[in-house]
Amino acid sequence: MRRVLQLRSVVLLLVVALLAAACGGGESEGSSGGDSGASEGGSEAAAAADSGGGEGLIAVLLPDSASSARWESDDRPAFEAAFEELGLSSSDYQIQNAEGDASNQQSQAEQAITNGATVLVLTNLDSGSGAAIIQNAKAQDVAVIDYDRLTLDGDADYYVSFDNESVGRLQGETLVECVQEEVDADPVKVAVLNGSPTDNNATLFKNGYDSVINPKFESGEWEEVDDQSVPDWDNQQALVIFEQMLTAADGDINAVLAANDGLANAVIQALKSANQAGIPVTGQDATVEGLQNIVTDNQCMTVYKSIGEEAQAAAELAVALRNGEQPETDATVDNGSKEVPAVLLEPVAVTEDNIMDTVIADDFRTVEEICSGDVAETDWCQENSG
Repeated sequence: MRRVLQLRSVVLLLVVALLAAACGGGESEGSSGGDSGASEGGSEAAAAADSGGGEGLIAVLLPDSASSARWESDDRPAFEAAFEELGLSSSDYQIQNAEGDASNQQSQAEQAITNGATVLVLTNLDSGSGAAIIQNAKAQDVAVIDYDRLTLDGDADYYVSFDNESVGRLQGETLVECVQEEVDADPVKVAVLNGSPTDNNATLFKNGYDSVINPKFESGEWEEVDDQSVPDWDNQQALVIFEQMLTAADGDINAVLAANDGLANAVIQALKSANQAGIPVTGQDATVEGLQNIVTDNQCMTVYKSIGEEAQAAAELAVALRNGEQPETDATVDNGSKEVPAVLLEPVAVTEDNIMDTVIADDFRTVEEICSGDVAETDWCQENSG
């Protein structure tokens, strides 16, 4: 008899559970984002965020750690700090790095959505894989923010980055100044080492610095030794490419336009091996390594992009989308298929003369970070330490 009563109790509980599920079924489907009809009809960012109702994960998808130290040493902690300031706990967001593998990044995005992500903050490895990630996300009513790199022909809801053509112009303009101060050659022999051909930012950087240095080549004041792109911003490939440039030119290179600090350091390694270090070399990202190369007179400049501000802007957008809001921005950027609402921040050129007034003043770097090891013996470190 007791067993029969137990069975009756189980049946009653199952009936109650089924009735409850039936009553709440429509609301559950809406909150899960399972209806793809809104996406097929061109859903807006707010509609995507509404699926989370102020809940769900924010997933930050970083590209790699090899092309630049910034992604792990700067962007990750900047996002963590921004989310904490905005009141999120570590269970409300996740930050993953694809380590240069586009298929891995796609898997990370899919897993994040499966785990309940309602917003993706994406730095793509290339526009093709990035567009596929966005398409899959939007089909599931998940909002997407392009972070730092624009996904060409994608469907991101927002874009947060710097004015990247301005980054390139700063590189070109400062190289011109460095050459005028340091190089006595006619014509000045210049090599150009671009970023990855699959990264739209690399194209924008090049547009910027070409607008400055191409007139120098056209006038005959400068001579272009070579101009090559580095696949995936791979620093080891950059070293090989520049060593080949140097050999082909019989060592006759007076300056190098390198698109970021990682590429610059590869150039500097090759120059040191050839006993030619000390010529003007540009960079970008204001990495510790890049700043150390500047104070040791191996690199003439870098570009400071306030990663803290960039991550904060992206985090604020992500939280607003998670809460069902549709923030307004002051700019839009054409990605080839749509005008994407954008937040564009201003970069700053950094030389030895203004390190203290820029990256140190903003607490982006410290003197102690820069002045480690043998670098501590440089004049700059002696003047600014203690």
